Amino acid sequence: MFKLNLKIALRNLWRNRGITAINVGGLAIALAAFILVAMYFTYETSFDQTNPNYNNIYVVGRIEPDFKTNYTSPPLVKAIKLNFPEVENAGITKINHSLELAIKNGKNAIFTKNILQADYNAAKILDINPIGGLIQPSGDVERLTYLNVENVKTLFPGKKDNKPEMVSFGSSSSGITGTIAGAIVNNEHSNFSFDGVSIGNEIGKGENYGYNNYNTFIQVKPGTDVENLQNKITNLYRAELLKGETDVKTIEEIKGVSIFLDPLAHQHLRPKAGNDTPYKILIALSVLGVLILVIACINFTNLSIAQAAKRAKEVGIKKVMGAYRLQLTAQFLTEIFIQCLFATIMALVFAESALPYFNNLFQINLTIWHANNDLFWQLPLILCLITLIAGTYPALVLSGFKPALVLKGNFSTSKQSSWLRNGLLVFQFSIAVIFIIGLFIINAQLKYMRSEDLGFTANQVVYIKNISMFNKPEKFTPVRDKILKIPGIKSATVTTDIPDGAEGGANGYTFEGVQSSLDFIDVDFDYFETLDIKLKEGRFFSKSFSTDTANSAIINERTVAKYGMKNPVGKTIRGCNIDYKIVGVIKDFKAQGFESAVQPTIYAIKNPCGNYKTQIMLKIEENKMSDALAALKAQWPQINPQDGEDFRYEFLDELYGKLFKKQEQLQSVFFAAALLTIFIAILGLFAFAKYITNGRIKEIAVRKILGASDVQIFKLINSSFFIMVLAANVISWPVAYILTKKWLETFAYRIDLPVLPFVSSAIITILLTVITVSIQAKKAVRANPVDALKYE
Repeated sequence: MFKLNLKIALRNLWRNRGITAINVGGLAIALAAFILVAMYFTYETSFDQTNPNYNNIYVVGRIEPDFKTNYTSPPLVKAIKLNFPEVENAGITKINHSLELAIKNGKNAIFTKNILQADYNAAKILDINPIGGLIQPSGDVERLTYLNVENVKTLFPGKKDNKPEMVSFGSSSSGITGTIAGAIVNNEHSNFSFDGVSIGNEIGKGENYGYNNYNTFIQVKPGTDVENLQNKITNLYRAELLKGETDVKTIEEIKGVSIFLDPLAHQHLRPKAGNDTPYKILIALSVLGVLILVIACINFTNLSIAQAAKRAKEVGIKKVMGAYRLQLTAQFLTEIFIQCLFATIMALVFAESALPYFNNLFQINLTIWHANNDLFWQLPLILCLITLIAGTYPALVLSGFKPALVLKGNFSTSKQSSWLRNGLLVFQFSIAVIFIIGLFIINAQLKYMRSEDLGFTANQVVYIKNISMFNKPEKFTPVRDKILKIPGIKSATVTTDIPDGAEGGANGYTFEGVQSSLDFIDVDFDYFETLDIKLKEGRFFSKSFSTDTANSAIINERTVAKYGMKNPVGKTIRGCNIDYKIVGVIKDFKAQGFESAVQPTIYAIKNPCGNYKTQIMLKIEENKMSDALAALKAQWPQINPQDGEDFRYEFLDELYGKLFKKQEQLQSVFFAAALLTIFIAILGLFAFAKYITNGRIKEIAVRKILGASDVQIFKLINSSFFIMVLAANVISWPVAYILTKKWLETFAYRIDLPVLPFVSSAIITILLTVITVSIQAKKAVRANPVDALKYE
């Protein structure tokens, strides 16, 4: 029986090969998209899952009155280990992303940007295992430094063992040497990806609770009440901060500080102290993948039901011959399974072809054909699911025909089936409309982000990578003087942070008795001039004022608003045990992009609590850019001997442009999704219109004989489809409005929700529908009525 059913299935598929090709092709394209999305979802949600203690590791963070951060101080980890037996282990790490360190072995050199400093306990918690195993450093001074395998191969091309090697750091004239203890495999599928790692028994020794520059990790015992532990650590932290404190106001402020524990599982996509945009984009992408597959299944169902009349007599005869409904259902499900199987095979081919473009878009390295790929168990499950979803109802409809009716020849599809077909078609186009509207609004927001005034000028500004520290202005002055002698360079400055979206440090500042947290950026002369930042009142820092290097500060508009300042220039603001005199107020500028609001920020040349000034920025004339950069490269060993021959740079506008990367990815995804959904919907509409038109051939012939014009016939056939697409737009507009409004609310600076995308989506879908249906109607209109009526 199975062999017979299989033959019948193959014959029917071949006889209706046009519809079969549309069914299988549409499903294959949708399934290919779903496969890529499923692989990406698995990749993004499995960071660090190879860690054996994955479910018991937490990041310790702080909640201050004005902000939330993952940065803590070294004494906290000691206190946690000492006081809480439910904590199995605790350690700290530190990483500096802004400092590129040159490591050399003769002529072979690498530039490391992400050297992770970790104490031995943190290395165990985070499963950091060098080749040969994790070794505990001896004493408090020794640091064991490991480089990832790729860097070791670059420095020592012929190296086959894992013995320690001597290297030099910085320029060839620096004379600084050190030992690389061995190699380590860099797990790129981890939140702790690095060029190298430096492990010590203890890091941050001697630093007190004011040095919040570290990340603290704890590993708890299984079954620990994490919320209770979080409260206990908060009480401990407050008690530590209150030791020796007598100021009533400070005591009250400390009572408002708390600790949070954030699972390691949340760090990649939705950290408590961070941006959850990647998580939202992943959810949006996953929903898109599912919806595209649903649309393809709807196509499948619609077309299968539309062809029901062709199989009616076959069902009637089989039932008369004794076939049961269950047998017929199994037969039709077999046919549908065969189509789905072909679609799955084609989908793998399509997915493999599209994978290089997908990997390039998301900057990842996914592959279908590897042993641990979850697709090997997911695909059979998906195949069965889509067979059931797309095939159950058509199989039940086909197997449910009544023999007495269909063998008399007066069979017609039921109103219920007709209503379902139309409803599914409306649903299809509703999803397509949502994608079109989403694409238009994403494009509008990106256009706004690219054209909106940032408050500073990134063009023609060059960021010079540097390892020298210029915290004192007199140290940078000779370097600036040499740089400015090069033709085309208009200004030069050094700072702790460049406006590339990175978060700066924060500290407490008091103004007229009001204490609040401000971001702080330590700068040098010409910082604001180099970036063309606008002055609102007062002045910029100037060498003409000796106090500017001692206790002068410049604030932004948000700081003025935060404290409710009136006429702030000339007034005092206190922070880091210095009474700063406010000499100027600058206009707000979007240093951190469009998703985060401009933070209240204070700028000073002197800041004992600040970071190292290493970030050099130069303003260069456009027509002299290449000559200036060539001159800088040639003269850099004399200008900045510590860097020596290692001259490296990036353009600030390119660095800032990386802030748009996630939204550009979303734009590309929505563009592909909109094209796919429209293509699949039109594909189904084309076949559906063909079926409807063929079913009305005789009616059209009679109407033409009675004098109906071609335009009237076109109008007749298009009217029902026009109403369905119009209904799809009306249904989808509120949904699209809510979704796009929610997405826009993730931006601090955004466009107002425009009306044009909604109108445009209606015009596009209606035009595509009229064109698609008219192509099919054209054949019926041009047909000779005699051919349709000659058998009547």
